[in-house]
Amino acid sequence: MAFAATAADAQDTTVRIATFNAELKRKGPGLLLRDILKGKDPQIAAFKTVLLDVRPDIIALQGIDYDLRATALNALADDLAKSGISYPHRFTAAPNAGQTSGMDLNGNGRLGDADDAHGYGRFNGAGGMAVLSRFPIQQDAVEDYTAMLWRDLPDNIYPMKDGAPFGGDDIYQVHRLSTRGHWIVPVVTPDFGTLRLMTFHATPPVYDGPEDRNGRRNHDEAAFWLHYMVDDKSGLPFVLSGTSNTDPARGNGRPAAMIALLDHPKLQNPFDDTPTADFKEPVPGDLRVDYLLPSTGWRVVDHGMVTAPAASRHSLLWVDIAPRNP
Repeated sequence: MAFAATAADAQDTTVRIATFNAELKRKGPGLLLRDILKGKDPQIAAFKTVLLDVRPDIIALQGIDYDLRATALNALADDLAKSGISYPHRFTAAPNAGQTSGMDLNGNGRLGDADDAHGYGRFNGAGGMAVLSRFPIQQDAVEDYTAMLWRDLPDNIYPMKDGAPFGGDDIYQVHRLSTRGHWIVPVVTPDFGTLRLMTFHATPPVYDGPEDRNGRRNHDEAAFWLHYMVDDKSGLPFVLSGTSNTDPARGNGRPAAMIALLDHPKLQNPFDDTPTADFKEPVPGDLRVDYLLPSTGWRVVDHGMVTAPAASRHSLLWVDIAPRNP
């Protein structure tokens, strides 16, 4: 595991933001909570070690199983507090992952597949998202676009077959854009006012057929942010974070939207093209699929990446930021 400076080592007037696809996923509902409460799971222990080393003020988590009362998330945060790092403020919401659609979304002629859920998942809430924060979260002001329909995204590239939407018009009318979700989570920092954490976790652009449903959806999940930034007139600073599952130069995805985000005039890209995930060799191989992009209103004081294979195939990314013109 690479060493990372703690927040205390940075200037007192910075905020440390992190994103981590922690892969805290299990094979069924309730199993993550079981493993947290037992206190003997080596992956969870490795996850805690990473957070204790980095000590982010705010962290966006991907790949963490969701339950209705956030029992697993709260148990995890309580366990972290006992270990010496407290996150009293938390946000999570039901992802599309595992949420039954009642329709044959993948077009294989069967109902009830994991891929027929609004987002791939073998049970409701499988591999969702969460935010942990030292600072208050404006829960009532969270923007949650999880239920947004794919067809409502401007300039979408929904898959077509013989001039008609793949799966038919009934599918087209209900197919959601997000695999897990797209959130804008406002966090009230003590020194810099409201920081908006924009976060998502897109589908891998593989595991489909010639219609390229996953590849097209993956592209449009990243493209969502391009359109959001056009419409965003608030002027409030933000940080875009999460797992886009697209490498701008490697792999099988459609990288145009991700490249546009990396080059966007409202965003900064403090990281290089080093892979952030250690996938199976030779395919898909090591890829850059996780991103942490502060808006240009922030000054990036420091940043880093922490790799801990015992915790996740993905690396944790962190940035220390402060307003550019305080």
